[in-house]
Amino acid sequence: MLQRIFATGLACSCLFSASAQQTAAPIDSTPTTAITPKPVLTVSADAYYRYDLGKTDANDFTSFTHSNNSFELGMISLKAEHSIGKVGMVADVGFGKRAEEFSYADDNTRFVIKQLNLSYTIKNKVKLTAGSWATHVGYELVDAYLNRNYSMSYMFSYGPFFHTGLKAEASFGKSGFMLGLANPTDLKSTTFGKKYVIGQYSLATKDDKLKAYLNFQGGKSSDSTKMMQFDAVVTAAITNKFSIGLNGTVADFKFKASETEFESMGKWWGAAVYLNADPLPWLGLTLRTEYFNDGDQLNVFSAAPEGGHIIASTLSANFKVENLIIIPEIRFEKASADIYVDSSDLATRTSTSFLVAGIYKF
Repeated sequence: MLQRIFATGLACSCLFSASAQQTAAPIDSTPTTAITPKPVLTVSADAYYRYDLGKTDANDFTSFTHSNNSFELGMISLKAEHSIGKVGMVADVGFGKRAEEFSYADDNTRFVIKQLNLSYTIKNKVKLTAGSWATHVGYELVDAYLNRNYSMSYMFSYGPFFHTGLKAEASFGKSGFMLGLANPTDLKSTTFGKKYVIGQYSLATKDDKLKAYLNFQGGKSSDSTKMMQFDAVVTAAITNKFSIGLNGTVADFKFKASETEFESMGKWWGAAVYLNADPLPWLGLTLRTEYFNDGDQLNVFSAAPEGGHIIASTLSANFKVENLIIIPEIRFEKASADIYVDSSDLATRTSTSFLVAGIYKF
């Protein structure tokens, strides 16, 4: 999931510089009223149609597109952001099947709180945030309008979706740091005291054309299970019409029976490259190629005798018409074991699907 927002003070710096070069004006004794910043409201909605050549929804092992030959509603998202002085708030709610799958550990309802957090900045250097927020791990994001592919990667689907807890963020020039303490992955509420440590280090070049993020989460989910995940994301703007994204991640799990030491349960790992081209203002193209290894049978290959891996390639076009994005997409996958089903209901190692999605955002 690449949930990173970099803010700058460029506009304020320019304004200060311009004012400093002018002769001081006479003092105006007229009382002034402080202007309260208005909240920023973002609204989006998406829907899609997907068809699998195997004529089944059983060939889809990733998030949010588990359907076949059906028109589906995605999510209506309402996000409000407001800050004044050193304090701020984010309230982000979603309605629909996509929202429900994102918050799968909550009660089974299609209305969910995606994000809700409060923040306080200490001396303009360290920002403290408490509440729930989208994960820093990964390249892709839950909101459809923030991704160029509509279907999701395996690394997004089996990684964390969000965190609930407390985090501190600080930036020094082009470097950024984040450290936090949170509930185990994707839990907004727990009845036990186990916590995860989360962290991120980010670095960017002076022109922001190259950015890198090193991400971490780890801790105990219970007295008998614990995990660690390391993740890296790199983005590079080669030209104003072509960019590349890279994502690699590995998640390691351990288990212990009572009165024993922790032993390895196994791990899953993956890597993906995103090639993004924007030949025209209204047209974007993205090719995502992902390798996902589940050799220890933790996810997709849980029923396979020796585990396995998947290579998935997804080609998506983004047609932009005002606030509307139309995404036709083709996805081809090849696995090392017979995990898919063809149109004759026979096991096979390949799967091909098509979808068309519509996304509106303002």
